[in-house]
Amino acid sequence: MSKYSLEIFTRPTCGDCQDLKRYLEENKLTYKANDVEKDSNKEKELIELTGNRIVPALVFSRKGLLKRKKIFIGFSINREEIEELIKKL
Repeated sequence: MSKYSLEIFTRPTCGDCQDLKRYLEENKLTYKANDVEKDSNKEKELIELTGNRIVPALVFSRKGLLKRKKIFIGFSINREEIEELIKKL
């Protein structure tokens, strides 16, 4: 049983976003994708979560009673830590 769920915020013109999606798909990982360019409400949610509009943003939500979140901005610069959390998906 997985300990976390993953939600990502991306833009179609972002190279790091495309690398992240490719990585997740190659590893057959389940995630909820949000295109902030198509949905202004998702961009507002991104700003509320991170304080900025930078993508990709990854939100790992811990399941269970304590619904804590771990948020990353950027895939390549956080890849090692992201891969550790992905093992728990």
